[in-house]
Amino acid sequence: MSVRLRYGYGMTWTWQLEDADGNALEVPNDDLGSQGDAESWLGERWRDFAAEGATTAVLLEDDKVVYRMDLAPVDE
Repeated sequence: MSVRLRYGYGMTWTWQLEDADGNALEVPNDDLGSQGDAESWLGERWRDFAAEGATTAVLLEDDKVVYRMDLAPVDE
């Protein structure tokens, strides 16, 4: 599952969360606007998603992968 975000001229920003096996996880469908909004949205929630089993977040612009990010906390 992924979160769809619309901005400007029809661009759709999508977060896909995956577990350790690469399976897609359920993501709440929030209405966000830009790439920055999408990144802030995930920044506020990533710990909750990680606690629910998400290990990777993938940001997509339309269907193009912008980047992948590990959700594991850094050991201090």
